[in-house]
Amino acid sequence: MSVYLYPGGFRLVCRSGIGQALLHQRRALAAAGIPLAQSMREGQIVHINTVFPDALLAALAARLTGKRVVYYAHSTMEDFRRSFPGSNWLAPLFKRWIRLCYQMGDVVITPTDYSRRLLLEYGIRKPVYSLTNGVDTDFFSPDAARRRAFRERYGLSEEDRAVISVGHMIERKGILDYIALARQMPQVRFYWFGDTPACLIPRAVRRAMAAPPDNLCFAGYIGQKELRDAYCGADAFAFLSYEETEGIAVLEALACGIPVILRDIPVYQGWIPEGDGIWKARDAAGFRQAAGDALAGSLRETEGTGRRIALDRRLAAVGQRLAATYQKEFPVSRSETDCENEEVIS
Repeated sequence: MSVYLYPGGFRLVCRSGIGQALLHQRRALAAAGIPLAQSMREGQIVHINTVFPDALLAALAARLTGKRVVYYAHSTMEDFRRSFPGSNWLAPLFKRWIRLCYQMGDVVITPTDYSRRLLLEYGIRKPVYSLTNGVDTDFFSPDAARRRAFRERYGLSEEDRAVISVGHMIERKGILDYIALARQMPQVRFYWFGDTPACLIPRAVRRAMAAPPDNLCFAGYIGQKELRDAYCGADAFAFLSYEETEGIAVLEALACGIPVILRDIPVYQGWIPEGDGIWKARDAAGFRQAAGDALAGSLRETEGTGRRIALDRRLAAVGQRLAATYQKEFPVSRSETDCENEEVIS
C-alpha cells in the first residue's frame, strides 16, 4: 500500500512545525517499509498536512478517485489565537474552516490526546487518532562537539550561561514573556531562533523586539544542523508557548538532553512530567525560578527523562504506528493484494 504525501503549500510552511512534520512522515514511512508514491494517481493513501484551499481541493479530488485520505490536524482554533494580527477575530471562522478540511479525511491524525479532545469537541465525525509528529533521535542527540561548535559560534565560554528558544515571533509562542525573562536575568545570554515576516508580527511584539535587553539576541532562522548545535550547546531551553498541539521544538530539545522549561499548559499533561531536567511554570516568577534552578545545575541530564520521552517518539516507532493505523482503517482485500502482485510480476 503506497502513500502520497501531498506537497501543496510546503514552501509556505517549510520553516514551521507543519513542514517538519511532513518531512518526519517521509522518514517514518521509509523506516516502516511503506512505499512512497510520486503522484496522487499512483498512491493508494493520500496524506494532507495543510489547511490551505488547495489542500481541501486535493483531499476532495483524492476521495472522488477512490483514494483513502489521511488528514493531519496540526492546527486548532486554540493555537490560531494570539498568533498573527487579527487572529483572535478570525479564530471562530478558522475553526469552521479547519473542521471542513478535517472532515474530508477518512481518518484524522493529530499529535496528542489533548488536540484529539479538542477535535472531538468540534464535532469531527471521523476516526481521530493521536499520533506524535515524532523526532529524529539519531540526528537530535547529545554531543559535546556540537556544544563546543555552538559556543564558539556565539563567543560563549564554558562559564557563560545561555538560554535558547525557538519559534515564530508571535504572542502565542510566549516571546513577550521570554523577553521579560531575559531582562530579569542580565547575567545570562538569551537567544531566540526563528523568523516571521514583519507584516505578520503583532504590534506589541514589534515594540518589545525594538528595545530588547542587551543580553538577548534575535538570531533569526537557522538550519537544522545549526539548531541541533544550539540545543546541544545551550544550558537551558525555555519554551513559554501558551498553546500547542504538540511542539516539535520541545521534542528536539528533549532529544538533545538539554534542561527544558515549559509553560504548564494542558498539552503536556500525561507525557511530559516535571522533574529530572524538566521544569514547568505558569507566570513570570515561576519562569525566573525555573531558569535559575536549571542553570544552577553543573551537569546536563543527557540521558534523563527528556531523552527517554524523545526515544519513545522516534521516527521508526511513528512509522510502525502509522502502518498499524492503515491496517485497521484501510484493510487490504485479497483482490487488491492480487492486483498489486500482478503489477509486480508484470
